[in-house]
Amino acid sequence: MSYEALTPTAFLRRSALVFGDKTAVIDGEQRWTYAQLYDRCARFAGALRNAGVQAGARVAVLAPNTHVLLEAHYGVPLAGAVLVALNVRLTAADLTYIVEHSDAQMLIYDFEFEDTARAIAAAVRHKLTLIGAGPVNQGNPYETFLASATPLTEPVTDERGVLSINYTSGTTGKPKGVMYHHRGAYLQALAMAMHSALNESSVFLWTLPMFHCNGWCFTWAVTAAGGTHLCLRKADAALIWRHLRDSGVTQFNAAPTILIMLAWHADALPLARTINVSTGGAPPTPALLARMAELNINMTHLYGLTETFGPAVLCEWRKDWDQWPVARQAHIKARQGVGNVISQTLRVVSADGGDVPRDGATLGEIALRGNNVMLGYYRDDEATAKAAPDGWFRTGDLAVMHADGYIEIKDRAKDIIISGGENIASVEVERVLSAHPAVLEAAVVATPDEKWGEVPVAFVTLKPGHTLDAATLITYAREHMAHFKAPKKIVFGDLPKNATGKIQKFVLREYAKNIIQNKYS
Repeated sequence: MSYEALTPTAFLRRSALVFGDKTAVIDGEQRWTYAQLYDRCARFAGALRNAGVQAGARVAVLAPNTHVLLEAHYGVPLAGAVLVALNVRLTAADLTYIVEHSDAQMLIYDFEFEDTARAIAAAVRHKLTLIGAGPVNQGNPYETFLASATPLTEPVTDERGVLSINYTSGTTGKPKGVMYHHRGAYLQALAMAMHSALNESSVFLWTLPMFHCNGWCFTWAVTAAGGTHLCLRKADAALIWRHLRDSGVTQFNAAPTILIMLAWHADALPLARTINVSTGGAPPTPALLARMAELNINMTHLYGLTETFGPAVLCEWRKDWDQWPVARQAHIKARQGVGNVISQTLRVVSADGGDVPRDGATLGEIALRGNNVMLGYYRDDEATAKAAPDGWFRTGDLAVMHADGYIEIKDRAKDIIISGGENIASVEVERVLSAHPAVLEAAVVATPDEKWGEVPVAFVTLKPGHTLDAATLITYAREHMAHFKAPKKIVFGDLPKNATGKIQKFVLREYAKNIIQNKYS
């Protein structure tokens, strides 16, 4: 009587009842109400069972931000199966490893990835059933798959059972499968709905990949609030601006690199109404925060990892801070902040596992635990034990704890540059460089140096129509920070990024190591 297992699929059941005739999904010219979405997802579950997919089996989906991937977030767990949402930007070889490691029995794919899906099926060493989702009004096996099934809703008996497996980017080795549980996804979705002020009037634009941390659990959060999912196949800046102006968009999420693309796009003009955006993946620079404010886009800074169901931390904004000057507001907004409403209290710990002082200066590693932390890594007990040596998950991010309980990341542990015995935070150097009027974005990495051990090297992308030489930018940096922190070399060009918009510093480190000569003026 007083207990029911928590699962995020319950949100769809409720919204189908309460908002049954309301538009739930817009995908190009297609529209579905919540009643229709629930029916489709229940048929999805029934179709999986008809195909021999039993409870606990893994189902992989390779699709951009379309209704197919959204429906999989309900249809797969409604069958008692486990969702493996695949990163569409990975190579066929990487995807083959993930499908094989997860032992996925079925791969549902978007027509755009037909060749990749067939390459995966040919390479894996187990039987893999393929179901293709074709364009509207064309041959579409996926629609036939749904139409032929009887609706199924398998009850969840263990709320800590595996709901989905999300694979990390694998930048330092093979991707690891992060196991999400029903309880964590349910609670995280509620936290995201609350902090983003989602409601039945919300129109949520899918600029963040749904495959990334299950869309930071917004795949379930928007549904919990009864809002409308506005699908976006590709993060095209002109199309995003058109939606922001004309489609009633109220909220969206994006990495800072996507926001940078939007902020200085030719179509970037102040909006007639305020739109809320949450960003994470890297600290937004004060320059970006100020520009977004000019465009009437209100930014909230979030922080988390795949292992924490996406954003476990946010820069909770206090109303009295609205009176502060914009520059001071931007400085506060760049902090990572405090745990979200369902998180345990954050810790910043020293090497011995003790808490650092709340002095805003002592560096330590962010440690998290609670309902929105993974069950562990799939089929990797050793990595799981290493990630949480004392029951607290170590993030690998170095931060300070301020007196008000807000954390501020100074760098990734692997990104700290140790030059002549002095620590240089790459984030600090990047913020200074990004403040230059001609700079669009910057990334700073270490390169070996015979004299100093390591020195900083900057990779910089300029704003369209701007020119700048390296010597001028280095001089600018020295004027705004200690000279030893300024980059010794600057390389101009586009920055390599992963599917979620994060700058791939491991690529830049290798580039710097191989071709940059350590000779400076």
